[in-house]
Amino acid sequence: MQRVVSVVAHLGFRLQALPPALCRPLSCAQDVLRRTPLYDFHLAHGGKMVAFAGWSLPVQYRDSHTDSHLHTRQHCSLFDVSHMLQTKIFGSDRVKLMESLVVGDIAELRPNQGTLSLFTNEAGGILDDLIVTNTSEGHLYVVSNAGCWEKDLALMQDKVRELQNQGRDVGLEVLDNALLALQGPTAAQVLQASVADDLKKLPFMTSAVMEVFGVSGCRVTRCGYTGEDGVEISVPAAEAVHLATALLKNPEVKLAGLAARDSLRLEAGLCLYGNDIDEHTTPVEGSLSWTLGKRRRAAMDFPGAKVIVPQLKGKVQRRRVGLMCEGAPMRAHSPILNMEGTKIGTVTSGCPSPSLKKNVAMGYVPCEYSRPGTMLLVELPSGPCF
Repeated sequence: MQRVVSVVAHLGFRLQALPPALCRPLSCAQDVLRRTPLYDFHLAHGGKMVAFAGWSLPVQYRDSHTDSHLHTRQHCSLFDVSHMLQTKIFGSDRVKLMESLVVGDIAELRPNQGTLSLFTNEAGGILDDLIVTNTSEGHLYVVSNAGCWEKDLALMQDKVRELQNQGRDVGLEVLDNALLALQGPTAAQVLQASVADDLKKLPFMTSAVMEVFGVSGCRVTRCGYTGEDGVEISVPAAEAVHLATALLKNPEVKLAGLAARDSLRLEAGLCLYGNDIDEHTTPVEGSLSWTLGKRRRAAMDFPGAKVIVPQLKGKVQRRRVGLMCEGAPMRAHSPILNMEGTKIGTVTSGCPSPSLKKNVAMGYVPCEYSRPGTMLLVELPSGPCF
């Protein structure tokens, strides 16, 4: 079956992405999944647990996926993202280390300012997406994807050893904190009641350490993965249940799982590493040119710069775009066709949109088909019809 679709826009993302739905290699028994500090809490609240990136995480709770999605859009929801890799890079050469691995301008970050950046390889491919924050405590706080945990950690550790062997002052520490994401238009209002700091002074992609519901040492970052306002709270693991319980006492807050997180990020056009971007995709192809720091472009001193920078002025063969249609939903791996029926690309992510009451997706098409409003076809797995 063929479904007529419309190109919505060239897509970019400025928020934290979830990891791919592939289990990471485990150091323990093959069938044992890692658990976040909130595992028992999820079960007690009706969480339906699934395997995700080597972890046992809730896909949804007692509310339906659609109800959770819409509640996040209208109020706010609490997500457990403790599976993400949190690291601290310290030492006087911490910026040198990070800029040797990513495309962003880390040196220009103000105290407690963060940015979404990309690990890239020498071929220009994206190894992972991550958020780097220049903390006022004298270290870089880095959050990257659980699905790339071993790869990202090895990449950073190898560079630490390389620089240390050169006499550089740099080190790395893996944090065992839990990570909670409070997302939705009322998130800041809800959190404000529990902190002394004025959250109006915490704009998008900034961070501060504060006491939250009596728990000291929490790092609150204004960011998220839903397209809504919100925060991610890095909290000592032993206090995660206390913090989640306190937040849920506010009727504005409900728990939400992986299913709602995926449809929310798709509505907002946000990438999922391993589906929408990977090591065979450059930032320019992935519509992520904005992550390339201006100074870094000029210096061409990041991995893959000789491939990526010329693409900024030239023409890439394909580009990531947003798609929208009615009827049957588009799914990953579905072929994208031009109106003459010739395959020109592939859908990388897709689902029904609870907010728009249409189907949304993203995928890659040649540049000449990437203009918003372009009509295309998507091949769906059921007999031939429009």
